Amino acid sequence: MTDLHIPYAIPTIALVAALALRAPMLWRAGRDPEVRATVLLLLWAAAVLVVITPVNIDRLNRATGIANIAAPWAYSFLTAFCATALTMIMRWREPPSELRRRRMIAIYWIYAGIIVGLWVTFFLADVPEPRIYDLDTYYASTPWMREHILLYVLAHAVSSLVAASMLARWYPKITKGWIKSGVICLQIGWACALAFDIAKLVAVAARWTGHNLDVLSTNVAPPFALLEAILVALGFTIPQAGPALQTRLRNGRDYRRLRPLWRTLRVTNAAAATARFGMLAPLDLKLMQREQRIHDALRVLAPYFDHATYQRHYTAAVADHGETRARGLAGAVAIQSAVAAYTAQRPLQAPGQPALIGPEVTDHLGAIGEALHRPRLLARVRPRTTSTESVTTHV
Repeated sequence: MTDLHIPYAIPTIALVAALALRAPMLWRAGRDPEVRATVLLLLWAAAVLVVITPVNIDRLNRATGIANIAAPWAYSFLTAFCATALTMIMRWREPPSELRRRRMIAIYWIYAGIIVGLWVTFFLADVPEPRIYDLDTYYASTPWMREHILLYVLAHAVSSLVAASMLARWYPKITKGWIKSGVICLQIGWACALAFDIAKLVAVAARWTGHNLDVLSTNVAPPFALLEAILVALGFTIPQAGPALQTRLRNGRDYRRLRPLWRTLRVTNAAAATARFGMLAPLDLKLMQREQRIHDALRVLAPYFDHATYQRHYTAAVADHGETRARGLAGAVAIQSAVAAYTAQRPLQAPGQPALIGPEVTDHLGAIGEALHRPRLLARVRPRTTSTESVTTHV
């Protein structure tokens, strides 16, 4: 019996994890209606999967003393999920307007009425026998339960068709890759939703005609429902989480690239930006602090930085390594020389030396950090430059 619950547990855990990851954003941007709607969508999807898990159906029956009470709960969450999905698509594809606001309110009222109808029909129905796996087909011909089943299946099917239709018309106009990826997930998810609805309706209709196609309802339909929940939730999450993840990965890469440079410059004891952030501090804030510390250290190091040495190393390296890496190698060698001069307290006294380190260095901090992370490459570049300089001097 436990193995039968694994297919429910995996997507449920995934949705709960996604919901937990969205919680910090809800805390920071709780007034953003799109953020709230995404969290609600994940909440409804997770609630549906929690309630329809066979072991939880049995627990609800026992805890409440009402046979099959899980049905109106699960179908209510599913209906709320459909309403939230439709309104989220409208937020995506239509600019804010009074017409859009009225249409969204109408959707909420329509689906709220459907939820009320689900509870009314359930309590009017006579369903004394608990059914964990085959409720829809077992009670397919029962007065009021028949209407209860048709109400949730048709509401789900209509919302899936409307959502798929809106997205199909909007898809050719989408230019952003993350939104396009999300819409593809949504379209596949609603295809699964329609497969679920068709399987349910065929199985129920077979009962009405005296036939038994319960396997469509009990074995075929549930996997499509699980796929729908995951794909639709993923489709709505990708356009928001994708850019944020991309930014975080880029910030993490830049933060790591700058580490060797900052370690080289710490000897300057730059006084600015000395605040310490904890492990849980936002990565963009930590990156900004590291960049500020590096710029502060470079200002301290400016009187010791030999621009002529930088230019010689850059000229020697650019032919073999390209523009970006040559800037990094030249900057790394020149900064190491400047740090050595700073440690020995031997500022440059040559006339005409710029007072500040210019953009040829400050605009290539990441490349300099990478070069400092490759001491062997720097060791090869430095002797070559020194050798070239000696030959030129001799001539």
